[in-house]
Amino acid sequence: MAGDALSAVEHVFRQERGRVLAGLMRRFGDLGLAEDVLQEACRKALELWPRTGIPDNPAAWLSSAARNAGLDHVRRAGKSIIEAEAVLSSLPAAMDEDAHAIEDDRLRLLFICCHPALAPEAQVALALRTLCGLSTAEIAHAFGLAEAALSQRLLRAKRKIAEARIPFELPPALDWPQRLAQVLHVIYLVFSEGYCASCGDSLLRADLCAEALRLGRLLDALLPGQPEVQGLLALLLLQASRGPARLSSEGQLLTLEEQDRCLWQRDLIAEGLAMLALALPARSPGPYQLQAAIAALHATAAVASQTDWRQISALYGALLRHKPEPLVLLNAVIACAMAHGAAHGLAWLERLETVPSLAQSHYLHAARADLLRRQGDRPAALAAYARAAMLASNAVERQYLLRRQGEMRLPLV
Repeated sequence: MAGDALSAVEHVFRQERGRVLAGLMRRFGDLGLAEDVLQEACRKALELWPRTGIPDNPAAWLSSAARNAGLDHVRRAGKSIIEAEAVLSSLPAAMDEDAHAIEDDRLRLLFICCHPALAPEAQVALALRTLCGLSTAEIAHAFGLAEAALSQRLLRAKRKIAEARIPFELPPALDWPQRLAQVLHVIYLVFSEGYCASCGDSLLRADLCAEALRLGRLLDALLPGQPEVQGLLALLLLQASRGPARLSSEGQLLTLEEQDRCLWQRDLIAEGLAMLALALPARSPGPYQLQAAIAALHATAAVASQTDWRQISALYGALLRHKPEPLVLLNAVIACAMAHGAAHGLAWLERLETVPSLAQSHYLHAARADLLRRQGDRPAALAAYARAAMLASNAVERQYLLRRQGEMRLPLV
């Protein structure tokens, strides 16, 4: 029974953490308190559920227990029961003046976490940790940082909130645009972690993909006609459409070339293409529109051999002007190699080895292995696959690389 209770708490904590924590933050207006009382509620669940059984609605139980713990904290702070209840009843009313504009707590609190008083990278890290439930390790992977460094960044952000007395209240509508880029970035990173988990035994986390799509749709409803919001939503829809085809029946990773495109979800593709079509007339292509355009070229290719790699390569060139980041550059090199030949790409990969974050990334070595395989250089490809597999932290990706390495070892027929 204890094992069942632990599994239930872990499931609720992972699936519902953002919603429960957002509600607690809205109610108490204090990030530290909200996190503490949620942790306390989880500890109580682990103590009680093995004896009393798992409640029908575990998330509601945790939310209620955390709220009661918060009320106890307010009372211990010196307030009477009546005063404490008054605090709890007044906070939502004060914070819900614009509830018609942002009705979803998690989307509301994404804007709150992206406060301009915090450094941009701290805003994103804080939102990912507190609202989206990503672990410190997962966020560190997304930023290309050591876990210890990311922990310090989160600690500084929380200290800044406390010292500057940053209120957890809905920002005025005029302030939304200046926070929009960071909100988009958070949603993008949540989807990315769900689409290809940075570590663990599973490649996909459907809960994170679904949450990112939900937030993207809410944001589009909140700010209609914003090209980059439309671009992000289009990108997520087009990427999500491949979900059913990304793993074999045995759970093995399948690349775009290997996927059965009949399994791609055509309704999501149609929705994504329509959303992209709404954004393009504005003629202000940003990074999400460009990535959506790349995804659209993949989505509209009936077979892998019909992929317009030259156009994709050109789009990556434009994307680099917006996001001159190592992984974007690596993808641009891969697209260039697919458009102009493996030798061209391999020459560029040698230069990228001087970039520290890429030199220790399995993505770079996997790209080299694939290009060497296409060239027919079996010994070099085997070594590159081995190096990539050693660096991969996700078990499914590692198995894919080892499978490719094994296929390269088979005798030629």
